[in-house]
Amino acid sequence: MYRISELAELVGLSRSTLLYYGKLGLIEAQRQSNGYRLYSEKDLQRVRLLQQLQAGGLTLKECQACLDAKIERSLLENRLKQLDEELVQKQRSRDLLAAMLGESGLEEWHESMDKLAPDAHLDWLIKQGFDEKQALRLKWLSKDMNEHEQYMADFGVIFDGLERLGPGTAEDTLAALAQVPHTPKHVLEIGCGKGIATSVLAKALKENQPDVQITAVDNDQPSLDILAQQAQAFGLESNIKTVCASMMDLPFETMSFDLIWSEGSAYIMGVQKALKQWRKLLSDDGILVVNDLVWNTETPNESIKAFWQKEYPDMTTVAERIKHAKAAGYQVLDDFALSDAGWLAYYQPLQKQVESLKATMPNSKALADCDNEIKQFFNNSRLKSELSEGSAKRDRNDHSTFYSNLYRFRRRERG
Repeated sequence: MYRISELAELVGLSRSTLLYYGKLGLIEAQRQSNGYRLYSEKDLQRVRLLQQLQAGGLTLKECQACLDAKIERSLLENRLKQLDEELVQKQRSRDLLAAMLGESGLEEWHESMDKLAPDAHLDWLIKQGFDEKQALRLKWLSKDMNEHEQYMADFGVIFDGLERLGPGTAEDTLAALAQVPHTPKHVLEIGCGKGIATSVLAKALKENQPDVQITAVDNDQPSLDILAQQAQAFGLESNIKTVCASMMDLPFETMSFDLIWSEGSAYIMGVQKALKQWRKLLSDDGILVVNDLVWNTETPNESIKAFWQKEYPDMTTVAERIKHAKAAGYQVLDDFALSDAGWLAYYQPLQKQVESLKATMPNSKALADCDNEIKQFFNNSRLKSELSEGSAKRDRNDHSTFYSNLYRFRRRERG
């Protein structure tokens, strides 16, 4: 026989818990003449069985039913299913914590968070010590905070010395500018980088508007320093002003610009968000020119589809992007595809660079990612056959899988 304090010590429960069990009839104490409660070996074993049933996920009431009557099979099956689901969730939680400690990769988690809660994901990355520039690059490039430093170092090596960080040519820029229905005086270029398009715009606009002012924005000061040097060399320093700022928090008054230009940068913050946030900076009837990577077919092959769903989940069709623009308050004036030369101006130099680095960077994830993207482009583009044929013809209804599309949007007047 056991006194309540002895039973409590044996089963690891409190005195009050055992008294509650007695009240429920799960155990039955024998009262002594001196008032002490004594419990039998049967009570001890019932409590231990009860604890095991509770550990299996049963409620106290369900445990009592199992002790006092035949077990309901359906009850146990339901509890087993719940436990399996809890174990899966617990394993996911464990995997996440292990990944955060560097024991495994976080790429899948970053990708899922970027789909479910992109803004919260970015805020969280910044709280982990990444500045906004690093966090944005992590979202779109390395996608693993534990590998990000090495990834970005390798990424810098790969693109060191390359003129372009994305597809396009001066001719593409001028072709888009030719569609702008008026000569702008106040221009905002968002995501200008080293200023390849900036200089092209400034030279062209200055011919008709000598005092044109281009505010070139990027969050990378070294790139802006290169742009400032180029502007001085071209005699454009009075026409180009550089501002180091986030494209998501631009420090300008509303309706300050009659032209906003963005080549290859809107995807970083999300095209739909860019359309909404940048619109307020346009004057009435102001023009937005922006390009984006889009599908050129309704039925891409599975390989390229899987690649871009991972690399750019927001990728969609021209028709959808135009719907997004109209919903954000724009009148769509025109859209056209980037030239073949624009693609080759980016991918051919990059391909050469990647090949030259393979021997010295055999284990680089950044190099492998760039190599994979290059292969996806050349293997799934109409240019694959045209390169061998020497053709430069472009057909909007061709069978290439993806291409960059330039849009020209007019800000609708208020109301």
